[in-house]
Amino acid sequence: MHTGKVTLFSLCQESTQHLLGNASSLNAAEFEESVEPLAELGLQIALSSTLAMPISDELFMLSPKGQAVLQHVKEFMIKHVLPAQQEVKEYYAKHKDTPERWLTPAVMEELKAKARAAGLWNLFLSAESGLSQLDYAHIAEETGRCFYAPEVFNCQAPDTGNMEVLHLFGTEEQKRLWLEPLLRGDIRSCFCMTEPDVASSDATNMKCTLHKDKDHFIINGKKWWSSGVFFPQHFINIVNVCEHVQMFFRHGLHSMILVPLNTPGVKKIRPLTVFGQDDAIHGGHFEILFDNVRVPASNILLGEGRGFEIAQGRLGPGRLHHCMRAIGLAEWALELLCQRAAHRQAFGKRLYQHEVVAHWIAECRIAISQSRLLTLHAAHTLDTQGNKAARKQVKYSDGPDEVHLSSIALLELRDQRRRAQAKL
Repeated sequence: MHTGKVTLFSLCQESTQHLLGNASSLNAAEFEESVEPLAELGLQIALSSTLAMPISDELFMLSPKGQAVLQHVKEFMIKHVLPAQQEVKEYYAKHKDTPERWLTPAVMEELKAKARAAGLWNLFLSAESGLSQLDYAHIAEETGRCFYAPEVFNCQAPDTGNMEVLHLFGTEEQKRLWLEPLLRGDIRSCFCMTEPDVASSDATNMKCTLHKDKDHFIINGKKWWSSGVFFPQHFINIVNVCEHVQMFFRHGLHSMILVPLNTPGVKKIRPLTVFGQDDAIHGGHFEILFDNVRVPASNILLGEGRGFEIAQGRLGPGRLHHCMRAIGLAEWALELLCQRAAHRQAFGKRLYQHEVVAHWIAECRIAISQSRLLTLHAAHTLDTQGNKAARKQVKYSDGPDEVHLSSIALLELRDQRRRAQAKL
C-alpha cells in the first residue's frame, strides 16, 4: 500500500511537471491524460479512507471549563486589570527610592479582592481550580501581558511553585500552617536556592548546610536571587540545603526545609538589581544569610535527602508558567512593534513597508508561535504522561539554558537508542 501511494504521487507529479514544461522523466507525456482522473481518485481515497487523520481547528485545545475560565480572565483583564496600569506605574515611580516601593499599592489589593470574588483565584493549581496544565498555560499567557496581573489572581511566582510543593509534599500540619494562608493570599513566600559562592547552575554544588540537633535542624549559609523577600506579607522561605554529614549519593545530599522569615538568624543583606532595577514590584531579589538558624525538625519537606525529588516536582509546571507568561509579554511587544511600524514614516514609506522591518515582524511571529507550540506540547505531556515523561519537554526554556541543552541532548540520544532497539 505504501508503494502504491508513492507511485500514485509520482505519476501525478511527473504528469503535472510535464504540463508545466519542467518534467524530469522522458516518459512523463504518457501520463499527461491521467492527471485529472488520478487526482480525482486520490481525493476520493482521502475522503473515504479510515486511515485519514482528523485535522483539528486548533492544536492543544482547552477543555470546555478552561475555555470558559480563559474568557472570564480576558474580560476581567480588559475591565479591571489593564485600566489600573497607569495607577500602578505612578505608584512605583513616585516611591522609586523610598521604603514604600516594597509595599503593595492599594489598587492591587482592590483588584485581588475582585478577582477572588469572581472565582478567578489560584487558577494554577488543578486541585483548587479543576484546570489542566494545558488550560492554565493559555491563561498564563493572557496574564503575562501585564507585569502585575499574575499577582491579581494569586498566580505569581515564586508563590505558585511553593504552593505546588506544599500541596504535593507537605504534611497536613505544614499545609495548615503555610499552604492554606498562601492559598488565601494572606502571606507570601520565597524559594532560596542559588548561592553566591558556587556555580549554582549545577545544583549539586549547593553548600548551605543542614545539621540535626535533637528535635531541631540548624541551618548555615548564604543565598541570593531569592525573589519576593521584601513583601510585607512575606512569611515563609523554602530553603534548599546540603546535609552536613554527606551520607547520601550525589543527588541525595540535599533537602528542603521551611524557614519562617522571622526566625532568629535569618538576615536580609541587600536587594540585588537587574540592569539597575531592583524589581520592587515583585518584592525584589535578595541576598539572605542564614546564621545558625534553628527550626523544628518537623519543618523538613518530605524527608532528608529528598531535595532533588521535590525540585523536579516544583520546576516542571513552574517553567511552563514562566514560559507562557513570557509569550504573553512577547505578544504585547509585537503588538506595539506593529502599531509603530504601521503609523511611523521614514523615507517616504511606513516603517513596515521597509523590508528589514517587515522581516523583523515576520521573525517575531515565527519565534512566538514556535515557543507557544513547544510550551503547550510540554503542558500536554505533563497532563497526559506526568512530570517524569515530560522532563525533556519542560527543559526547553527557563533556567541555565546551556545545562538544559546538554540535558535535552542526552535525553534525545536515550530516546533514539530505545527506538533503535525496539526495531531489532
